[in-house]
Amino acid sequence: MITYIFRRLLAGVGLLLVVSMVVFAIFFLVPRLAGTTADGLAARYLGRAPSPEAIEAVKERLNLDEPITVQYGEFVKGLVVGTEYDSGTDVIECSAPCFGYSFKNNTEVWPQLIDRLPVTASLAVGAAVIWLVVGIAIGVLSAIRRGSVLDRVAMMTALAGVSLPIFFTGLVSLALFSYYWRIFPPGGTFTPFTENPLAWAHGLVLPWVTLAFLYAAMYARLTRAGMLDTMGEDYIRTARAKGLPERTVIGKHGLRAALTPIITIFGLDFGLMLGGAVLTESTFSLPGLGKYAVDAIRGQDLPVVLGVTMFTAVFVVVANLIVDLLYAWVDPRVRVGA
Repeated sequence: MITYIFRRLLAGVGLLLVVSMVVFAIFFLVPRLAGTTADGLAARYLGRAPSPEAIEAVKERLNLDEPITVQYGEFVKGLVVGTEYDSGTDVIECSAPCFGYSFKNNTEVWPQLIDRLPVTASLAVGAAVIWLVVGIAIGVLSAIRRGSVLDRVAMMTALAGVSLPIFFTGLVSLALFSYYWRIFPPGGTFTPFTENPLAWAHGLVLPWVTLAFLYAAMYARLTRAGMLDTMGEDYIRTARAKGLPERTVIGKHGLRAALTPIITIFGLDFGLMLGGAVLTESTFSLPGLGKYAVDAIRGQDLPVVLGVTMFTAVFVVVANLIVDLLYAWVDPRVRVGA
């Protein structure tokens, strides 16, 4: 087991290195291969209509005239120990981990990411709890009562949940529950959990339900399919033949085996949610990482886009690492193979 964990941790570190290369290539190498000059690349870091002096300063600070290997080395150095942007007249320090510096707003990206992370984490955790509980429960009931009215209604609802986009269900829920019935506050309000837990939950109910509706529908369909395959296995019939209660057969033997693909998908989904639920945060005007990225794209603030992209990639890699470790707990065959 310890060997398996060590191998997974080592693979996670290697994957983070590969991710940093891919992100760097997307923002620095690909534009150069497409014919973008150093001046043109520097202009992208300054938003609309930058002055020649500002372009020259950014070009010098980011070492855009240096070889691509030197630029990548500075990029990794900034992530690990921080970096300095020297234009010859002044020096801007970017503390570790340096996920970029917005020359348009004269702010480091990392503190902005940390300030917005509680909003995105609150949205992701609350929605994840709802979609896991509801989706898995509906999937199990549908599999047990295959062909029943409950099964048909649940799968039709799941199909609607997968088909309807978040911005549609979000706007409909805002129109009904915020502006017509005035049950929940409109978008744009977020109360930190430490200040008032009830106000925190009350302000996030609609975003939670809207986001969870899509994923719960998908998880219900996946759980149902997994349970139908698992409940037909020989060891399930053996467990029943031994006289085990049906609850034990379903929960301990059937569901546990069906959870393996669910864990895989949940790790990816939750990692992406922590990187920013773009549509949900934009629909409800929540000041999280997703809305931060959208605002940066609209304002052509490239360092912020790069920082959010790298931040999201780190979450996805860490989530995959946690999923691999959970495999060893859910499926004993993983421990034996390790």
